[in-house]
Amino acid sequence: MLRIGVIGQGAIAQHVAQGATGIGARLALAVIRSGRADAARNALGWDVALTDRIAADLPDIMVDCAGHQGLVAHGAAILRAGVPLVTLSLGALADAELAEALTDAARTGRTRLILCSGAIGGLDALRAARMGRLDKVTYTGRKPPQAWAGSRADDVLKQSGPLNGPVTHFEGSARQAALLYPKNANVAAAVALAGVGFERTEVRLIADPQAQGNIHEITATGDFGQMRFEITGQTLPGAPRSSALAAMSVLSALADHRSPVVF
Repeated sequence: MLRIGVIGQGAIAQHVAQGATGIGARLALAVIRSGRADAARNALGWDVALTDRIAADLPDIMVDCAGHQGLVAHGAAILRAGVPLVTLSLGALADAELAEALTDAARTGRTRLILCSGAIGGLDALRAARMGRLDKVTYTGRKPPQAWAGSRADDVLKQSGPLNGPVTHFEGSARQAALLYPKNANVAAAVALAGVGFERTEVRLIADPQAQGNIHEITATGDFGQMRFEITGQTLPGAPRSSALAAMSVLSALADHRSPVVF
């Protein structure tokens, strides 16, 4: 049985814990912040080992469920130990120094940093298209105003007053989006990494009071033709800031890890 470890104890980690048996795995370890043991046991189960640091005895594969800070704090140590690491924190890789450090750590440990598709689809088509000439890639993220709460969008939206329609609060590169919106732009980073990179990927972020969910749209043109992909994502029950599809993409990556056939 595949032994899994997670960084964090939030909604994504709980989804992994609940879904592990369905893919022939079990949650064996959780890396948590000091003083959070009781909360972690209640969230993840009382048979899960807990630690606040990376030790030598790690499970078969680790999953970063704690956002950018968790990847920064523990990612390199896990990879240097030779353990593959699945991450949803793709926006953190907009920091070129961190991306290089994680790549070097994976090489040293002879293992892999596995990038999850997260809340978006269509990345397989982008990855294939970049084998030819990929001329232009754009990502548009449209969410209800409350989904942007606590981000840089707050200042722009306050200046706009009551929203009666969609308001674009960011336009720029995927690198800018990922660095300015660390909790909201992992999808933009995923699109960039699958396609033409952080600098050339154009991003637009919109607050829309009529949006019925988090809407992600990719458009691309190149040798392959033209592409437009759109998905309206829902959140995990009881976790309004966590994408259901992102959580599912983690379980999919874990299922692929030992599968003899990978799509």
